[in-house]
Amino acid sequence: MQIEFMKEAVKTAKKSGKDIPVGAVIVKDGKIIAKTCNTREKDQNTINHAEMIAIQKANKKLKNWRLTGCEMYVTLEPCPMCASAILQARIEKLYFGAFDLMNGAFGSKSDMRNIMGYNNIEVKGGILEDECSSLLKNYFEGLRNA
Repeated sequence: MQIEFMKEAVKTAKKSGKDIPVGAVIVKDGKIIAKTCNTREKDQNTINHAEMIAIQKANKKLKNWRLTGCEMYVTLEPCPMCASAILQARIEKLYFGAFDLMNGAFGSKSDMRNIMGYNNIEVKGGILEDECSSLLKNYFEGLRNA
């Protein structure tokens, strides 16, 4: 199941257009309840990371700010802003693809679980890591060559 949902996150990331290709999917009871990609550039909105938008969509769908029983699949390790929102939303499992050595907030650069004192989330990185990393590498190479 992890691979299936991460593939959906990758597919969603590819719809990012001019934004950094990051996709996020939230699953509850084996069903996708929210999926989105980054829209920060498109919307000119600082907080429009895929994770933040997916959380808002899931909140609306469930009519609850608590996303207990939910899993998130994201193509890139969340930044501190997104990590904090994931923890605040009470998401129970986080699966991500590429590690973010510059901004990753679930172990690569920092770990928001330790900073905020939340240890009720299961985190696993490196799912479809090569595919997720390639999306980002190709995007940034394209920017440099433009």
